[in-house]
Amino acid sequence: MAGGIEENLPEGVVLTTVEGLFGWMRQASFWPATFGLACCAIEMMAFGAAKFDAGRWGQEVFRASPRQADLMIISGRVSQKMAPVLRRVYDQMPNPKWVMAMGACASSGGIFNNYAIIQGGDHLVPVDIYVPGCPPRPDMLIDGMFKLKKKIVQKRPEGKHELRVWEEKEAAALEAPATEDMKGLMR
Repeated sequence: MAGGIEENLPEGVVLTTVEGLFGWMRQASFWPATFGLACCAIEMMAFGAAKFDAGRWGQEVFRASPRQADLMIISGRVSQKMAPVLRRVYDQMPNPKWVMAMGACASSGGIFNNYAIIQGGDHLVPVDIYVPGCPPRPDMLIDGMFKLKKKIVQKRPEGKHELRVWEEKEAAALEAPATEDMKGLMR
């Protein structure tokens, strides 16, 4: 019996891990939560329409209920008044959940550097993928979806350790400096 187990398996048998199998299944079934806040939401709607047809990749089901969604697309600027609502919707989504910041305003506050606009959605929730642009075209959103799919397929923990890992990841991602403490060109 020479070689490894892969060489001695009959034809048609595939070996993988449980994490790899779950990631492969999840990557083809995003159900985004509808969270359109500004002009980027128009491009997000075009993403689901006939020309770009997100249904080709199993993503056409935009959910109005956060309990049925696994992807939040923050499309547009987040105001101080909308911040608690965004966080509540995120908290109501079941694990595993992912967040995509669509556009310059959702990623960094965009051109709105004032007291009323949160300077990036990552100050409220952990963001997995940033889609640049003002507003980004639907094909850029498609590219962001494929990059998120690639990230999901990568191995991650399953079972009893999954919740602990998710909580640690969220806590680490939310340790961002306050907007008042940030230094840069506009401060």
